[in-house]
Amino acid sequence: MDFLDWVRGPLLALSLFVFVAGVAWRLLALWRMPRLAAPGAPERQPFGTGAALRAAFTRMLPRGGFHPSATLVTVNPYVFHIGLAVVVFGYAPHIAFIRRLTGLSWPAFPDAVMYAAAAATIMSLLMALLFRLTDPVLKRISTADDGITWVVTFLPLITGMAVIGDPSSTILARDHVIYRDPLAVHLLTLELLLIWFPFGKLMHAFLFLPARMQLATFFGRRGVRS
Repeated sequence: MDFLDWVRGPLLALSLFVFVAGVAWRLLALWRMPRLAAPGAPERQPFGTGAALRAAFTRMLPRGGFHPSATLVTVNPYVFHIGLAVVVFGYAPHIAFIRRLTGLSWPAFPDAVMYAAAAATIMSLLMALLFRLTDPVLKRISTADDGITWVVTFLPLITGMAVIGDPSSTILARDHVIYRDPLAVHLLTLELLLIWFPFGKLMHAFLFLPARMQLATFFGRRGVRS
């Protein structure tokens, strides 16, 4: 058993277990948190789940009136999240990998789209790091979680670009792996991301919607309509 066999076998199984168990544990812990009433708070007004869900989605786009200097800072996270989704779920070898794990598959984007998305995602991550290192406020509020999350997100992108030497159709047509060590390193960085996922800010992938709905409900019950 060589390095690639280890990362495709026992290490992948371990990372998936930590990912699934950790996410389930975080969600269960949040679900069981007690609901405490704030003393002296004004009387609550009706605000249903549908209104909270609508507010969570309609407020995802930035509102007009922000200062123009904030435009790049505002747009960069959209570029990153959309680009990352295209790379992870739109690249044919990634879809084949997911199909082997879950049995699910869907049509892939053309390779050119994936390359453009990967380049945009890498650039947006570098821009995000630049903002965090140069902005006085971001520097002050940054924690170790921000740094670790940035690294474990960046590494799979860079190592993934290193194993792209042929069109995806050629890669999928082969019955064996040519670049075994680079592929092993790429998978290992993915496993690091999966292991860190439940314990850092990457959990916002699961929590952003309930968190936004909770915030919308909080304000909605106090008469703020969105």
